[in-house]
Amino acid sequence: MRKKADRDNDKGTAPRAAISAQGVAISDHEFELLQGLIYNEAGIYLSDVKRALLVGRLGRRLRQLSMTSFQDYYEYVIGGAQDELVTLLDCISTNETHFFREPQHFAFMRERVIPVWRERAAAGVMPRRVRVWSAGCSTGEEPYSLAMLFLDTLPPSDGWAVEIVATDLSTRVLALAREGLWSMERAKEIPEAYLKRFMLRGTGSQVGRMKAGVEVRQVIEFARLNLNDANYPLVGHFDLILCRNVLIYFNAESRAGVIRRLLARLDPAGYLFVGHAETLSGQGAAIRSVAPTIYAWARNVAAEPRR
Repeated sequence: MRKKADRDNDKGTAPRAAISAQGVAISDHEFELLQGLIYNEAGIYLSDVKRALLVGRLGRRLRQLSMTSFQDYYEYVIGGAQDELVTLLDCISTNETHFFREPQHFAFMRERVIPVWRERAAAGVMPRRVRVWSAGCSTGEEPYSLAMLFLDTLPPSDGWAVEIVATDLSTRVLALAREGLWSMERAKEIPEAYLKRFMLRGTGSQVGRMKAGVEVRQVIEFARLNLNDANYPLVGHFDLILCRNVLIYFNAESRAGVIRRLLARLDPAGYLFVGHAETLSGQGAAIRSVAPTIYAWARNVAAEPRR
């Protein structure tokens, strides 16, 4: 019997080039097994062009486990090593963020959302309480930025209570987010007034680093959450939901499910923010764009304050 490669060549289809990490190559079958597992568990679809990324990120883990094939690793994960499944998803998660990323979103909150909240609270239409969800918070720069903005504009001294729920698939980045510790190089991303008020400059062994102060840390709750899960273990609705630069990692079917579940948690007067390369078009008539990559329930768009 001829080898499969010979049969493929007869059809005019050359076998894919093997990609390896530290000498461990991944076969087509092994890639498909891990591709399917990751999609089923997290809704993240790795196309064939992501093969090198998968091999590069998992190769080190195979060495740590003294495994010599991706097949062995796959069988180890599905064999009941639940902690290893979390580690696998940590390895393939892409985490890129910085403080006050996409400034137009923060300008929208400051100029168009917060003034309305203050007016409604003064009129007794809404309580002086704000709930925000940072979905896909990565290493925490987004929720800490939100905390600084809201503590400044809706201060506890005026009776406001701010609650920020920050979730991510990766336990690794959540650990870093909870620590709230960064290089001072990141300080240039933070407005000077916020930097002085909310961040602590490291001394001694921590020289060259900064740490989030108590005031911002106490309004943020971090938790692991898989956006691909059928149900989200969250209570109540949110005035703002930020799911930015996360939806691009899902295929159309998974993305539609995530959007549906996010909207189920959005307050009737709330706003949903997505990334600059993402859109909610085609999600039905109930949701409408109020600004680039910012959405609200269609019934509330007419009440939007003019710029």
